[in-house]
Amino acid sequence: MAVGSEVFYGGIPVFRSFAKLMDPALYAPLPGDWSVGVADIVESTKAIAAQRYKAVNMAGAAVVASVTNALEGREFPFVFGGDGASFAVAPADLASARTALAATARWVRDDLDLVLRVALVPMSAIRSVGADVRVARFGPSANLSYAMFSGGGLAYADAAMKRGEFAIDPAPEGTQPDLSGLSCRFEVMPSARGVILSVLVLPAQAADPAAFRKAIEDIVARVEKSPDAGRPVPASGPPLRWPPQGMEYEARARRGGPLVLRRAAVLAFTLWAYALMRFNIPVGKFVPKTYVRQLVENSDFRKFDDGLRMILDCTPELAAELAQRLAAAAAQGIVRYGLHEQDAAMMTCFTPSVMRADHVHFIDGARGGYASAATALKARAVTPA
Repeated sequence: MAVGSEVFYGGIPVFRSFAKLMDPALYAPLPGDWSVGVADIVESTKAIAAQRYKAVNMAGAAVVASVTNALEGREFPFVFGGDGASFAVAPADLASARTALAATARWVRDDLDLVLRVALVPMSAIRSVGADVRVARFGPSANLSYAMFSGGGLAYADAAMKRGEFAIDPAPEGTQPDLSGLSCRFEVMPSARGVILSVLVLPAQAADPAAFRKAIEDIVARVEKSPDAGRPVPASGPPLRWPPQGMEYEARARRGGPLVLRRAAVLAFTLWAYALMRFNIPVGKFVPKTYVRQLVENSDFRKFDDGLRMILDCTPELAAELAQRLAAAAAQGIVRYGLHEQDAAMMTCFTPSVMRADHVHFIDGARGGYASAATALKARAVTPA
């Protein structure tokens, strides 16, 4: 029976062409009795400077995993932001989401040694200041869809959270969220074209909406012309080694028992999984080649959440061209933007079941990613280029 989240979100048609993401007709207003959840890492810049890239991404992905599991797999709109995540839930799911956020904040503090601030903001508060939250569904493949957000409501909710409003305190010490399906077993993915470019583009203050839409459409149209639209995940899938680089995080994400036993269990399980993938051994309905193909198709490397976010594998020439285009749009008072170049991308996976095709794979830059692009955006705002 469809309840809560599925009634609204499940009824939004899926669009397949990313070039259409700025079409307002694709976006449906969030129901007035819903709430928006926001989460981000406090002082993520320091964590990035300490090269704790995987820990930061794991924290952001944990928000999506914990809420998904708390909602027992029901569909709800969410977006991964690298050092955090945003989502929306129906009234019937609000208490479950609140509990999951509090538990995740505690787990991030205890197991990742990071501070995750979290908040749930009612739509009534967002609309009272003239902002809105509208949701679309982009399908990168036939397997699943990702939410896109417009209307300025997520930006308002994020700013309110950072002011300490609508805050949710971490759960009591020792509380652990259900992070089943969350992993980061793959190695980083080196650029095949020269540069992994993290792109963040937001509207300038008081920017003309039509001009901002055209600027985003122009950027996306240019990227679409590059090979595979700049997807940073190779067709053969990310490199896989054993023991996996993210083994410690996966062990800490498991529930129950001493950490040493959880580490042993993850070591044994990942060795088995590595053998299946390495030698393409099918087990029941699980076919490694099919899983890898779906993983590539499902990779979440571009999105819109009141601004454009992309992790692109591109040539240095394209990176320079995008920088020039964005600088020109910024000079006209249309956009604010941040770019960050690195040599590789990284993947964090949420796979509730390998038997289903809708497993989710979040992409970020492997040397700072979205967080560094956001830092560049803020620096440019203080000292214009």
